[in-house]
Parts: sequence; C-alpha cells; structure tokens
Amino acid sequence: MPTALIIGASRGIGLEFARQYKAAGWRVIATARKSDDLAQLTANGCEALPLDVNSLNDCAGLAWRLDDEKIDVAILNAGVFGTRTSGLQAPEQGEFDQVMHTNVLAAMRLLPLVLPMVENASGKLAVLSSGMGSISLRENAVAWLYRASKAALNSVLKDVSLSTQKATCIAFHPGWVQTDMGGAGAEISVDVSVAGMREVIAESSRAQNGQFLNYDGECLDW
Repeated sequence: MPTALIIGASRGIGLEFARQYKAAGWRVIATARKSDDLAQLTANGCEALPLDVNSLNDCAGLAWRLDDEKIDVAILNAGVFGTRTSGLQAPEQGEFDQVMHTNVLAAMRLLPLVLPMVENASGKLAVLSSGMGSISLRENAVAWLYRASKAALNSVLKDVSLSTQKATCIAFHPGWVQTDMGGAGAEISVDVSVAGMREVIAESSRAQNGQFLNYDGECLDW
C-alpha cells in the first residue's frame, strides 16, 4: 500500500488530497493544528498527526514520529494569504511575519526533514504554490505580500530539487479554486484541482524534477 503525507489537511485542497488518496486505497498520513480537524481526518480513515507548521518543536516532532518512513507522495499544502492589498501598501510587521513564516520558513524547516522519507521510496514531493508567485507571468501587484511569499516558496522548492538524485520535486499552481481562499466565484472546484494534480504527480518522473506546473500539467514560467 503506497503512503501519502499531506501537511496542512484541515480543509480545502489539503483535505481533498487526503480524501482522494484514501479513496484510491492509499495509506494517508495527514496533519492539522486543531483537535476538531484531526478528528475529521481520523473519521476519514487517515492517520492524523497534530502539527503547527510555525512551531519548531512541532516540526521536529513530526520528523521523529515519521522516522524511517517511506513516503511515496508528500504534499506541503499549509499556507496563508494575508491581506488582499491592491497596491504597494507596506504590510504590518506582524502580518509579514505570519505570511512569510507560514509560507516560507515552514517549508525551509519541513522539506529537509521530509525529503529523506520521500527518497526512501524514490517518491514525489510537491508544494502548493500559486500562479501569483510567478514573476514572469505577473500582470499586477494585487496581494504583493502573498506573491512574494509564493515566489520565495518556489525558490525553496527549486533548491530542494537540486539537492536530491532520487525524489521528484514539483511546485504546483492549483488553479483558481473554489475554497475559502479562492472564493465561491473561482474557476474550478476543489475536487477537479486535486484530481488533476494527483494525475500529474502519478505520471511525473525525474524529468519533471524542479518544475513549476499547473494543476493540468502545463509547465509554468517562474
């Protein structure tokens, strides 16, 4: 039975990844911060682990709990959006810290811990980025703090991809998805986005290592 690790599975895309992999017969290890969310994951048949990605102790504890695991697919989904600014409004220090710590620092702590587990299975590691993080494709400065954090996350993923000869590491744009973050008027449903990414992950090989991909497999510019 293959194993999937979903970091940040309390709702939206992360929860849908957990559901779909479980429905496909996988063993699913999923993390969340709150007890109610952990209970929901357990009810869905997942191995639920408590994790606050902004806690150094929690991150170290996850590595200890999963020591010597073979992870076929690991997905880092945890992230926050912050204020939806329209121009060049300087963020408050607290908000800057929250967005950058959650979207970037957590990845820099967790990915080096998770990568060896993925390498044990010659598996796939994916981070949930955003098209808003692309510098080449950018057409406006809306939510520039969020954009900066996702551009930084893309950089982190690229460095991780250059540090392995066994795993396949991908940054994903999940599309404009109907979640709490994307809003009800977004273009695609959560299940369509996740099904697309799962298919891309399944079909990917070392040829895709270090790429930035759309949920349908299209290669995106950094």
